[in-house]
Amino acid sequence: MREEIDKAIAVLKSGGLIVYPTDTVWGIGCDATNAEAVKKVYKLKQRQDNKALICLVNNYSMLEKHVDNVPKMAYTILDIADKPTTIIYDAPAGVAENLIAEDNTLAIRIVDHDFCKKLIRYLGRPIVSTSANIAGKPTPKSFKEIDEAILKGVDYVVNLQQQKNGGNPSTIIKLSNTSGVKIIRE
Repeated sequence: MREEIDKAIAVLKSGGLIVYPTDTVWGIGCDATNAEAVKKVYKLKQRQDNKALICLVNNYSMLEKHVDNVPKMAYTILDIADKPTTIIYDAPAGVAENLIAEDNTLAIRIVDHDFCKKLIRYLGRPIVSTSANIAGKPTPKSFKEIDEAILKGVDYVVNLQQQKNGGNPSTIIKLSNTSGVKIIRE
């Protein structure tokens, strides 16, 4: 696994894109602090850049570094969640501007996947995570379902867990400091 992490980190640090396994589905990823890399993700997915992407962090400490004021409710939600849960937070900080939604929010998930946790820890920065598909196409449930255009469009495909079936996309909850909790995707 360490060799795969090192290869992926080299690509991420150079502004490249990877396809990698996560705690949900196979994702397209890049350094979440690199605006040019984020732009490449939108282009590869053929996705409008006003549709937000998810950002992965590896622990509460990294979350707190990238959100100005994490609501106390977020910790409760994450502690009781029985599946991967992404929360949309107000006032993100320290990420690429084109990753932040027009309403000054950012979707962040604390990942629970050994490879991803180590990748983020060794990179020292959050990474983008968006399903490995062209916008509007079904989310691939396994590596073999990923469109060839996606695989050819990235700089590196992580060579781990390619035989394993993936999971389901995460639950997404919008948690605003002013307007409460709203479930976006179950």
